[in-house]
Amino acid sequence: MSFTVAIVGRPNVGKSTLFNRLVGKKLALVDDTPGVTRDRRPGDARLMGLTFTIIDTAGLEEAGEESLQGRMRAQTEAAIDEADLSLFVVDAKNGLTPVDTALAEMLRRRGKPVVLVANKSEARGSDSGFYDAYTLGLGEPTPISAEHGEGMLDLRDAIVEAIGKDRAYAKEDVAVTDVEISEAEGEGEDEDEEPVYDDTKPLRVAIVGRPNAGKSTLINRFLGEDRLLTGPEAGITRDSISVEWDWRGRTIKMFDTAGMRRKARVTEKLEKLSVADALRAIRFAETVVIVFDATIPFEKQDLQIVDLVLREGRAAVLAFNKWDMIEDRQAVLADLREKTDRLLPQARGIRAVPISGQTGWGLDKLMQSIIDTDRVWNKRISTARLNRWLETQQIQHPPPAVSGRRIKLKYMTQVKARPPAFMISCTRSDALPESYTRYLINGLRADFDMPSVPIRIHFRSAENPFEGKKRRT
Repeated sequence: MSFTVAIVGRPNVGKSTLFNRLVGKKLALVDDTPGVTRDRRPGDARLMGLTFTIIDTAGLEEAGEESLQGRMRAQTEAAIDEADLSLFVVDAKNGLTPVDTALAEMLRRRGKPVVLVANKSEARGSDSGFYDAYTLGLGEPTPISAEHGEGMLDLRDAIVEAIGKDRAYAKEDVAVTDVEISEAEGEGEDEDEEPVYDDTKPLRVAIVGRPNAGKSTLINRFLGEDRLLTGPEAGITRDSISVEWDWRGRTIKMFDTAGMRRKARVTEKLEKLSVADALRAIRFAETVVIVFDATIPFEKQDLQIVDLVLREGRAAVLAFNKWDMIEDRQAVLADLREKTDRLLPQARGIRAVPISGQTGWGLDKLMQSIIDTDRVWNKRISTARLNRWLETQQIQHPPPAVSGRRIKLKYMTQVKARPPAFMISCTRSDALPESYTRYLINGLRADFDMPSVPIRIHFRSAENPFEGKKRRT
């Protein structure tokens, strides 16, 4: 059984830098600005033979419960209660502050194991800050440099001593199966057979949208707890935070992301880092939920976010949040449907669900739309069905003639899913107009029930075996 470690301390002592060092990736945003981290972020840590779950937390400050800093403190205290061990990070370079003393007292009252970590110990003049750490009454401090990776062996030894060798090096139970695969099942699928959708595999979902659209509130409602920091202030979320839960027996891994404003308005370095982190979450996800504020929907930035998601090839679902604030719901819903079809022609048939993250209304319908959209995104169509369909399409609407010669579409196959992509072998592929490609894509959507996902068609001209050869006389 693994154990969980929370990294705690006041702002700007290097907690996120240590977190990134332990997980081996730059997952958490790091900047010289104090208070970059606001939510608690879990990760899988490895430290010289140890494997454990590490939680990065917001810097602890003295503040009122209703303020943003107070809500951040509540998130950090929840992480301390959840963890088996806390790494209390202090700044050896700048020395202790009264906040460090107050935090040490809070950790002692919790009664859980604590490892005191003196970060930035490589800096000149850090000795005085290191020795001052003894006054906190939490035992011998462990000197490290999270930025340069110094002192990691000492940190490992301190964690083992605090948690106990048996717990630190406990092996995980490995699941064993006695299911055997027959030889016929292992040979693969026939190209004329369409694979069955696997509704048991974990599903990665990213939640994106403009600032203050209610993304974090929505995820908290899914989880049934205040897992993510929320509030009336715009732009609270900075890191892309992942959370997991089960929905009707299926594991859902959902990513909360920072609000995405227009590029011209994003001038601060920290906000640029947050937006870049959100873009990475979109690329990592399978289905992306774009959250609209139903009271002010379809602003230019909303449309640009949808277009970005589709260009990345992700499955997309629209969620019109704050539906509890709408009075004439039937009229507003009709207006939203009309605008969706008119303003998002590239996403014809996209699923749009009115919801309320505050009350939980409509969330089951939203999750079902996510599953249905992912099913389409993974869809594969047999080559035989595609070629029968292609022949019918050409009869109903023949390709245009170029220079007196009609373009012929000879053969069609699906080359990949996620999103569905098709290859058509034809003559004069360079001369086929864009309008005919749209005709085929719309036909695929309608005839094979493939709404709301990007569909890509690639044309390839058949090679002429006699091209480049001289004609015999």
